[in-house]
Amino acid sequence: QLPADDGVEVAFAGRSNVGKSSTLNMLTERRALARVSRTPGRTQALNIFDLDPGQRLVDLPGYGYAKVPEALRRSWGPLLEQYLRRRGSLRGLILVMDIRHPYGPHDADLIAFAAGCGRPVHVLLNKADKLSRGAAIQEMARLRRIPELREVAMQLFSAQSGLGIDELHERIATWLTPEAEKKPPADAGANSEPSKGGEDS
Repeated sequence: QLPADDGVEVAFAGRSNVGKSSTLNMLTERRALARVSRTPGRTQALNIFDLDPGQRLVDLPGYGYAKVPEALRRSWGPLLEQYLRRRGSLRGLILVMDIRHPYGPHDADLIAFAAGCGRPVHVLLNKADKLSRGAAIQEMARLRRIPELREVAMQLFSAQSGLGIDELHERIATWLTPEAEKKPPADAGANSEPSKGGEDS
């Protein structure tokens, strides 16, 4: 049921309680574009938001939330694996983390799998407004020292205050420009393996 695999799109991923929907709403200046709920795990499909013709944002299901029905969580693994490996119009992945509880096992699995598929990842350390400026910078510096994150783009962000919104706009604009319309080879990521951690990676 995905739209035709042409044009360009950027996908948003992250745990179910990190503020993915709020980030999309802040980015598009549409307060109710993506549904914001007090109950994590509400995004239970790939939600597509059209921008200009041939440009899309994609809200991926949140992962790692135990109250989502088991059968549904099991279906996400193959769905996301196929999407990340085969989607020719996908230009990059915005990975939203809560800066107070960043980089869990599911985040690590997703970054590794995206790298195996040749998909660039840009990390948003959301809710940075909940920390002092110094503490937020210190936490980002700590994350940058993790070997698996040294080559991953990363920024401070707040979907509530708008901190970092200009940088995020620039990143997405870069991915959505016509120059980015170079599809990966059909076998991109064919040698990579999905996470062994289970169905909600």
